[in-house]
Parts: sequence; structure tokens; C-alpha cells
Amino acid sequence: MKSERTYYDKVHIWGRLWTVGALLVLLSVPSAICLHLNVWPQMHDVFAALKTVIPLYWGTAVIEVLTYTPMLGAGATYLSFVTGNIVNLKMPCSLNAMENAKVRANSEEGEVISTISIGVSAITTTVILAVGVLAFSPLLVKLTDPSSVFAPAFTYILPALFGALGAGYFRKHWKISIFPIVVGVIILLFVPTLASGTLIFATLIAAIGGALLMQKLKWI
Repeated sequence: MKSERTYYDKVHIWGRLWTVGALLVLLSVPSAICLHLNVWPQMHDVFAALKTVIPLYWGTAVIEVLTYTPMLGAGATYLSFVTGNIVNLKMPCSLNAMENAKVRANSEEGEVISTISIGVSAITTTVILAVGVLAFSPLLVKLTDPSSVFAPAFTYILPALFGALGAGYFRKHWKISIFPIVVGVIILLFVPTLASGTLIFATLIAAIGGALLMQKLKWI
């Protein structure tokens, strides 16, 4: 028990340090530009813009932390929020790795597998994809051109990724998947522009509530 607490203590200490460091690096770029050009934004304009952004993104940020942390684990959550691309890269990679290793997300094994998979995904995103984009940049311009026959395929990359990932879970647990799918469809019918983080949180609650109801009714 002592080693487990020590591990998680170190994860949170280093995770907080790297998170703060990443924020400082991100803020250093606009700060350096302002210092070099000696041009600073008017604070009333900044606050006026933040008034429309903060309610949306701060709410989504809180929901994403509450949603992703139980699914990814502590270490993987810090890595994901520092490196980005959680929904379309990090989370599918982590879930797929834990499924292949046959471990649960809230177990010690799942914590290790999830953290390693997120780390490998971050390296792949940063290094291999960068090399691939540079090497195939002449072809990418032609493939993604609106007149290209391949252009429609790039619109459905994210749905195809999650469709392939979710198909396995839906097949194994099709009864539990009914509630979140129905709730997600209903929400999108009324609020089609809802942020993905909020939608994931809503469907997660629907999945848990539906599973508890089915278990109480002895349907599963």
C-alpha cells in the first residue's frame, strides 16, 4: 500500500509540474511576440473575448477531467492533457491497449498499460506523423483538395475511428450500449453543435445509469 501511494504521489507531483510547464511554454510565445514588437492587447478587449469563451471551454475542461481520468488513469491523464489530441488519438489508443492486455482501467495494471500507451502515442504523434506529413506533403495537398475524389473520406476520419473502436464494445455489451447511444442521438438531434466533451460526459452518465437500471431489473 505504501508503494502504491508513493507511485501516485509522484505521478501527481510530476504531472502538475509538467502541466504548469506546458502552460508557461504556451504563454511564452505570445508574450515573446508582444515583448519583441512592444505591442500589448488591451485588457478590456481580452476580457470581452474571454466572456464568451470561458463559459464554454471551462465547463468542457472540468467535464473532460471528470470523464477522462477514470477511463485513462492518473498518469495517462496528465500525459494526454499536456500532449493533446485526447479524443481522436490518446483515448482510443489507451482503451485499445487495455482491451488487448485484458486489464481494467481502474486497476494497477490498467494504470501502467494506459500510461505506456499514451506515451507511445505521444511519441508517434510528435515524431512519426511529423515525418510522414513532411514526406507526403505534396500528395496531401492533392488528396485533401475539395475537388479530389478522396476529399470526402477526410471528413469521416474521426467517426470511422470511433466507430471501429466502439463496434467491439457494442458487440460484447450490446444491452449496456443501448442507453448511451439513444441518449447521444437525442442530444445531437436537439443540440447538434454540442461540445464532444459534454456529449461524452452525458453518454457516460447514461451508460452507468442504464447499466444500474438493467442490473436492478435483472436484464443483465
